[in-house]
Amino acid sequence: MKKLLFLFLFFIVISCSSKLKTTESKPLFEILTTQEEGGASIRFFEILSEEKEIKMLQNDDLLQNKINSNDTKTCNFIILNMGEKTTLGYTIGVKKVEETTSKIIITTQDNEPKTKQNVEKEVFYYPYTILKINSKKEIDIQ
Repeated sequence: MKKLLFLFLFFIVISCSSKLKTTESKPLFEILTTQEEGGASIRFFEILSEEKEIKMLQNDDLLQNKINSNDTKTCNFIILNMGEKTTLGYTIGVKKVEETTSKIIITTQDNEPKTKQNVEKEVFYYPYTILKINSKKEIDIQ
């Protein structure tokens, strides 16, 4: 009889326990912004992993609501600059992102405009993209 009572109480305690917390899994990366102008005049990729560097992104009007204070400790950010272009419509994007045991591999993709506009003399555009990588692993950009 004691065993039955014990089992009965055991099941009541288990059924009354609070719900299990589910861990929400974040995507490996997020594209925070892609712009056709506003980047740098040369093609380069920059990895921001230090808290001071990431805080500078938070001052940008396009990014301030997309980066929280915890991200500075748990994420890396990548700036992909495509360089100088003579017309609008160019973007630099992400073809794929792979995670290995030791690093994150990012493959970029240059996107050209579907139709090219007439080139204006001495007017240039500087496409860029900013990524958030939800990891602090080493990053390799290809």
